[in-house]
Amino acid sequence: MSGNIGKLLQVMTRLRDPDDGCPWDIEQDFASIAPYTIEEAYEVAQAIDDSDMDALRDELGDLLLQVVYHAEMARETGAFDFYDVAAGITEKMIRRHPHVFADSKISSADQQSKAWESQKENERGARAEKNKSPASALDGIALALPALLRAEKLQKRAARVGFDWHDKAPVIEKIAEELAEIDEAAALDSNNEQLSLECGDLLFACVNLVRHMGIDAESALRAANGKFEKRFRRLEKLVEDENLRPEQMALTQLEQVWQRVKQEEE
Repeated sequence: MSGNIGKLLQVMTRLRDPDDGCPWDIEQDFASIAPYTIEEAYEVAQAIDDSDMDALRDELGDLLLQVVYHAEMARETGAFDFYDVAAGITEKMIRRHPHVFADSKISSADQQSKAWESQKENERGARAEKNKSPASALDGIALALPALLRAEKLQKRAARVGFDWHDKAPVIEKIAEELAEIDEAAALDSNNEQLSLECGDLLFACVNLVRHMGIDAESALRAANGKFEKRFRRLEKLVEDENLRPEQMALTQLEQVWQRVKQEEE
């Protein structure tokens, strides 16, 4: 492989050289680099949200560096290298798109999604057989995913095998049930572990409701976070204009400012 990719691989090999490489890069391993890999993926998503093409180019480069970094560490152990990674994903994409690279016929994006999931299910089954472990509809959902995203994926996988309500009404009832259980757990204020479990059940049920309404939970919460941040920063500015700080004001006063901020948006 030549060109810029080849040069990037050479740079990473040099950085990891035990004799004259970078001390920091030499000390790293898969576990220590993993958090940076996750962070870079989020920064790619942020650049997309911002519609910033210059930032997206840079962040994709940073993410590519993470792939090269992990591949270099694997090469050093003899497990695989970057070329194996590239060959593997190329073969996988060809295998998962028989309607493009073979004779299979798919006429819609929905049919393609179903075919894609069917192919992935076959791959998970083959992996489970190879590992001599029982196959599960939940196989392959990474533990390292953000909890909100993982909850949605778990629910979707269970739904594919029929473990799901047919409409949102029972889901809403489940949320009410979980709220009641939180009240009961909160009354036993010495049992923080139980309260934490009940709060988790409530969040899981809320994700389920959002999923039933056809809304992406992660995107919805990200938008809510952004809206709250924008409004709170405006609240801080209005309070500052009065030569005050939020912590100097009563909650009722802050609520009045908050309502003013919301009215400004209308």
